[in-house]
Amino acid sequence: MVNSTFRVFRCSEKDAVASSASIVNKGGVLVFPTDTVYGIGCSPYLDKSIERIFRIKGRQEDKPLPVLSGSIRDVEEIAILNQTGRVLAEKYWPGALTIVSRLKDTKISSKVTAGRNTIATRIPDNRCTLELLAICRHIIGTSANPSGHPSPKTPDEVISSNLNGFDALLDGGPTKQRIESTIVDISGPEPRVLREGAIRAAEIYNLFV
Repeated sequence: MVNSTFRVFRCSEKDAVASSASIVNKGGVLVFPTDTVYGIGCSPYLDKSIERIFRIKGRQEDKPLPVLSGSIRDVEEIAILNQTGRVLAEKYWPGALTIVSRLKDTKISSKVTAGRNTIATRIPDNRCTLELLAICRHIIGTSANPSGHPSPKTPDEVISSNLNGFDALLDGGPTKQRIESTIVDISGPEPRVLREGAIRAAEIYNLFV
């Protein structure tokens, strides 16, 4: 039986972010706000915590998981941003763009990358989450929904989604964008949009014309 009890912290309350970060750093699983949708995450270095996320979401383990970081410097500790990646990062981060690039930090769990040599990274434009990342540095940030179900944009949608088994919910109110991030792959010779979300694909491609 999956444990359906979890703690709730509110971003506006003192020590809420620190308490949430402590849960992540101790191997727990946290649901938290981003600028796009609510995410569910844990440390990207801990296999057992990552396995919990796959079970909670009912997600296939051959699908890579994105990692959120608090700064471009932090991203470059785990991923190789080439010139294309830096152009995109400087224009859209913090923001609703996920960049897939070559993996740099081989200590990142292979469960995050599904055994590939690439990693998806993003800096979210959400004050609460950036405060969380200032402590955690890196956190997995996949959507907080059972696979195949709509991504939640509010804490109430998380609770009503029947998502069970996580340790805490960091309540930051409704998300700003209310649509998922655009994903662009820069690991090949040319940038390639894998998913169009909050940022139009044409806007990405026009940067490099």
